[in-house]
Amino acid sequence: MHTIWKGSISFGLVNIPIRLHSATEDKDISLRTLHKECHTPIKYEKVCPVCNKQVEKEELVKAFEYTKGKFVVLEDKELEELKKVNEAKAVEIVDFVKIEEIDPIYFMRSYYLSPNEGGGKAYTLLRKALQESQKVGIAKIVIRSKEQLAVVRVFENTLLMETIYFPDEVRAASDVPNVPAETDVSKRELDTAIMLIDQLTTEFEPGKYHDDYRTALMELIESKKNGETVIPKERDVPESNVMDLMAALQASIDKTKGDEPKKPAAKKKRAAPAKVKKKA
Repeated sequence: MHTIWKGSISFGLVNIPIRLHSATEDKDISLRTLHKECHTPIKYEKVCPVCNKQVEKEELVKAFEYTKGKFVVLEDKELEELKKVNEAKAVEIVDFVKIEEIDPIYFMRSYYLSPNEGGGKAYTLLRKALQESQKVGIAKIVIRSKEQLAVVRVFENTLLMETIYFPDEVRAASDVPNVPAETDVSKRELDTAIMLIDQLTTEFEPGKYHDDYRTALMELIESKKNGETVIPKERDVPESNVMDLMAALQASIDKTKGDEPKKPAAKKKRAAPAKVKKKA
C-alpha cells in the first residue's frame, strides 16, 4: 500500500512514528473531452482575457479575492515560509472523546496509519488503549498545506485516521430553505411508516451494495469497444405524484412482503459512521 505521508502520532509525551496510507479510492470513471470531428483530446490553455494572450506558468501568481475584483497577491516564498512554520510532521492528539458524540456530517476522508521503524510497541499500546477505553482521539494534522481536524480510532485491528470538518466549515441546518415545521401526522401514518422501516431493517453488509451506474457505464464502454450497439435498459422509477401518503406506505409494505425476509439487525454498539464521499 502506497505511503503518502510520514510523521508521528503524539499524545501527552508518547510519540509514535507512523506512515499514512489512503484507506479509500475513487472509483469514478474519468471521461475525456474530444473534438467531435477528429477525436483529438481538447487542450485547456491558460489565457488572460485582458491581455488576450496565453500565460506561461512562470507568469502566474496566487492571490486571495477579498472583494469582487480586488486581490491580495501572495508570493510563493511567503506561502512556503508559512507552510514550514505550521507543517510539523505530527498527528497531535489533543483530546479523547466517545465517537457517538461526533455527528457523521463532520467526517471527510479516511487514512490507515501503520507504524514506522521502531514504532510497533507504542502503536500497539495506543490501539489497545483506544479499544479498552472505547474512545477515539481528536487530533490536528497539516496535509497539503491545510490544517485538518481528525479522528484517530481503531478499525479491524488497524489505527485509522479520519479527517473531519472544523465546526465553521459545516453550514447551519437552520439555513436550509423550505424545511417544514411540525406537520400534523396521524398515528396510523406514523405506525405504518415505522412498520415499513422495521420490514426494511437488516444488518449492515457493505459487500451487497454496488455502484450500478458505474457497472452499466463500463458495460457500455466495453460493448462500444467491440462494435456492438447497446440500448440502456430503463429502470423502474416510482411515481412522484402520489398524493395519498397512506396508500404509498401501504403499497411499500405490500411490496416488501414478496421479497426475501431480511435478517434482523443485531443490537450492538454504534459503529464508526460510514462516509458519503467528499473531497479531501
